Amino acid sequence: MRPMKMQRREVVGWMAAAIAAAILPFTIPVFAQMQPTPTVHIVDIQDFAFAPKMLKVEPGDRITWINKDIVPHTATANDKSWGTGNLKPNQSSTITVTKGMFDGYFCRFHPSMKATLAQ
Repeated sequence: MRPMKMQRREVVGWMAAAIAAAILPFTIPVFAQMQPTPTVHIVDIQDFAFAPKMLKVEPGDRITWINKDIVPHTATANDKSWGTGNLKPNQSSTITVTKGMFDGYFCRFHPSMKATLAQ
């Protein structure tokens, strides 16, 4: 009996399957560890208020506060652990969210202006 001769197409198919089997165990953990793209949130400061008043965020997200009022404002954590600094009219400031930022914040110039970051 004569052995069957494999065609080139079959050889290429077997080689592709062998390569996939060799690299697949290494690629799955890499994809499983990928983080979603951080979200960029906008908070408008207008009419002596933060809009929105409650913002759902995740660590790694970025928040940009834009002062659309005619007077300076800040966005300052209740515990003063973070803040935008003074924002003059038409200025903005961006902060990257960290685990410790989930709480309320206020304007140092106008303490009745309050808002919350939640997870």
